[in-house]
Amino acid sequence: MGVGISVLIALKATTLLLLFAYLKNLGFSILSLPFLYSSLISFLVSLASHPSIDLPLLLGKTSDGTFPISSLIIFSPYLYFVRLFSAVRRRWSGEPPYTEVSDGLYVGGWPSSPEKLPPGDPAVVDCTCEFPRLKGLTGGLPYRCLPTWDTRSPRPADIELAVKWACRKRDLNRPVFVHCAYGHGRSVAVMCALLVALGITEDWKTAEKLIKQKRPYIRMNALHRKALEEWSTDRLSVPKSKRYGGGLVD
Repeated sequence: MGVGISVLIALKATTLLLLFAYLKNLGFSILSLPFLYSSLISFLVSLASHPSIDLPLLLGKTSDGTFPISSLIIFSPYLYFVRLFSAVRRRWSGEPPYTEVSDGLYVGGWPSSPEKLPPGDPAVVDCTCEFPRLKGLTGGLPYRCLPTWDTRSPRPADIELAVKWACRKRDLNRPVFVHCAYGHGRSVAVMCALLVALGITEDWKTAEKLIKQKRPYIRMNALHRKALEEWSTDRLSVPKSKRYGGGLVD
């Protein structure tokens, strides 16, 4: 599965704690305090994002994609760090912000500006817990939030709810844009399920191959694949008359 967010943020927290201790020993007690606070918040995020806990609601993101002021203040060392890191990484990678994987179906990264939204006023499925739905950019567009930690996967039940919602939007001929931070993991897992539900691919493994042909840098991990396998098993246990896809929605 590789190194997950909990390990990476724990390393960041440790580095910040060492900086705090170093500055304090030099006599810069007041200057060192922000490093101590950032370290404590990072340790908290590291714990909450561990697979055994998996509590994305810690950050306070609401169903409409916004954060309360209290969350923006308390978790500012993490929330603004990931935005800065995302901007730098995107500029360095040169990867397109979104990719059309099938007619009217787009997968990509966090739309930080209007130019990073697909055309056609798409319905948006947001798989992040760390990025906001920016006001003025997606206002008026149908929106569904599946708050999920980076490198983790939406739960099978949440994938199911998102897929049903997206199928209804496609029945109205509205494009659907599924995004996470970079369009590599969380959003790809949901898009795989959506491709199966719409009858475009036979199974999620075929869907993954299709998406990878269009967006080569995707990389689902073991958690994403496990969730999709569970989602597929649950879906097969539902009678065909009650399934969505092929024009059927619940």
